[in-house]
Amino acid sequence: MAEPRKSPSPAPPLRSSPQSSPLPAMSLQPSPKRSGFSKPTKLLRQVRSVFRTLPILSPACRIPLNGSRLHDGYVHGGARITGTIFGYRKSRVNLAFQESPRCLPILILELAIPTGKLLQDMGQGLVRLALECEKRPSEKRKILEEPIWTLYCNGRKSGYGVRRDPSSEDMKIMQTLNAVSMGAGVIPAEEAAQTADGDQLTYMRAYFERVTGSKDSETFYMMNPDSNNGAELSVFLVRI
Repeated sequence: MAEPRKSPSPAPPLRSSPQSSPLPAMSLQPSPKRSGFSKPTKLLRQVRSVFRTLPILSPACRIPLNGSRLHDGYVHGGARITGTIFGYRKSRVNLAFQESPRCLPILILELAIPTGKLLQDMGQGLVRLALECEKRPSEKRKILEEPIWTLYCNGRKSGYGVRRDPSSEDMKIMQTLNAVSMGAGVIPAEEAAQTADGDQLTYMRAYFERVTGSKDSETFYMMNPDSNNGAELSVFLVRI
């Protein structure tokens, strides 16, 4: 007896892919602008901006502090330069002024005062050197170019002062002291020869304040950084 044929099993139903739910419609809008500042806030900001554009004024105090004198410190409004006093103690003193220790001298004066005497007087108190010359309107010459001066030391006539060009020995001394901004001492023997009586070349260097009063007057004030009673010197150049 023949076996009945088995009917093929029905194919499993295909799974339908789930449909994604539609996204809600969105309307793009520009970012909302910040509401403007209120009128008082705007006014305050405008006032601040105006004040920021104004310069900051800091008035200079010209009253000497700690009992220092007017020529102490940097109160005359001039330019700071380097001044050097040098010479053999028993010979005439020399004054050299430079823009800086590494510059050529702008002025060298040889005065009829022994170097040792000037340094001794400076150790005892303030020394004022006044150099006067006659004004000649016909000669168009700067005051620092005048060749000869009448010298007064603390009000007493002390001979003459002569302006001269730097010599080879002067340049050698300036080169030796180019690293010295302030100080005093003796030039080493290998840099400067001693005299027959053993006199040595001494020097004193400090900052000076150069003040130009007019075309016929100029002043050099020694600047004392410690504001104490140390050595002080003022040099006045006047055409009368």
